[in-house]
Amino acid sequence: MKLSIPSVLLSVIAVFASERQHGHDHDHGEQMPLDYVKFPYEQPLYRTSTGEVTADAIFSGITTFAKLPWVQCLTSQRDVPVDIAFLGAPFDTGTSYRPGARFGPSGIRAGSRRLNLYGGYNVPLEANPFKSGYRIVDCGDIPVSPYDSAYAVKQIEAGHKSILQRAAFMPAANDSKTGEPLDAIALDGKSHPRIITLGGDHTITLPLLRSINSVYGPISVIHFDSHLDTWKPRVFGGAPSDTAAVNHGTYFWHASQEGLIRNGSSIASVVVFSFPDHCHSFTFFYPITLILVCPFEQHGAIRTTLSGLEDYEVDDEVGFQRIEAREIDTLGVDGIVKKIHETVGNRPVYLSIDIDSIDPAFAPATGTPETGGWTTRELRAILRGLDGLQIVSADLVEVAPAYDTNAELTTMAAADVLFEVLTVMTKNPLGKVKAKMN
Repeated sequence: MKLSIPSVLLSVIAVFASERQHGHDHDHGEQMPLDYVKFPYEQPLYRTSTGEVTADAIFSGITTFAKLPWVQCLTSQRDVPVDIAFLGAPFDTGTSYRPGARFGPSGIRAGSRRLNLYGGYNVPLEANPFKSGYRIVDCGDIPVSPYDSAYAVKQIEAGHKSILQRAAFMPAANDSKTGEPLDAIALDGKSHPRIITLGGDHTITLPLLRSINSVYGPISVIHFDSHLDTWKPRVFGGAPSDTAAVNHGTYFWHASQEGLIRNGSSIASVVVFSFPDHCHSFTFFYPITLILVCPFEQHGAIRTTLSGLEDYEVDDEVGFQRIEAREIDTLGVDGIVKKIHETVGNRPVYLSIDIDSIDPAFAPATGTPETGGWTTRELRAILRGLDGLQIVSADLVEVAPAYDTNAELTTMAAADVLFEVLTVMTKNPLGKVKAKMN
């Protein structure tokens, strides 16, 4: 049989078209990146046939925090329930000195690659957060505009809120100490995910607290930082515009003004003259009453210079108790932990950590470094001391990888700090025993 050239060409084209059609019959949703981890989460232990642990492939595949499953929480996988989510907020247009924290989320993830290489068991806390039973994921980053900081703040609040307001994967658990069933502490009586946000400069804490407020109401705060971050806008930045008034040195002042944090203000009869050590008394009014402010918020690692002592007065009014960085020389780690517990009590807390709480000898890659800080070991020990507290969510901010050493000291320190936070979260489920709710 003799075929003409046109008929041969038509046959080839038909086969080619058939192959292309066959190749596109599959579901694009099933195309996963190399080393993508799907549910149920199986910890990526790397072992040889004899059971020996190896480092094979720990540096390959997509880089999520601690090689956790990647869930597109803000887009196509909104319906996937989670318990603890890592979420990036790549924003740095609120910084006053060195920019670059927009690359913090990717840097922290890179620094976390080895966290569960050997299994992820936290020896001091005697727990493995990756085997806690919670669904822990990396949700990627919130899309953040680098051109309009006011708009970016709204994006961060909306992204965080969209995850926080969902129902958690696991219902309320039992108390870690008594074993009694717990009631949810959220305003709607439901269990919600906990979010660990990777910053980003510290401005992001304001939209995060707005999100937290929508689920829990006013919240107590534990804040590790070398700076107060409670400055009035006219003092820090001059507030030439409403946008400029919101920055990484004023966000707690704004949070207090908006009623997002529990500043402990209450009215007491004048007969109350015996105050707890951490309370501050303010102006008398007529008829005879007294304003009593007992801070429910705690600063740690403070060592900033001030515009004047009035800065401390404003800090008191916002509701913070201060632990200066140098106090570790006299109080020690245990004394600092004790002071934190005395301040926040058994209230649910939000935890905010600026990497500059660590001395720049150990974490140089940050926007406003201050010498005389804590060591990485000291901060990690203090965070482990938060065991027993109910941390509703957390953030770690101000990591600017461009200023890091070739050894990536800062991003590794940030990842290790969050490993401690994650472990404390998994050891302490959110909720209150019914008898204690009142």
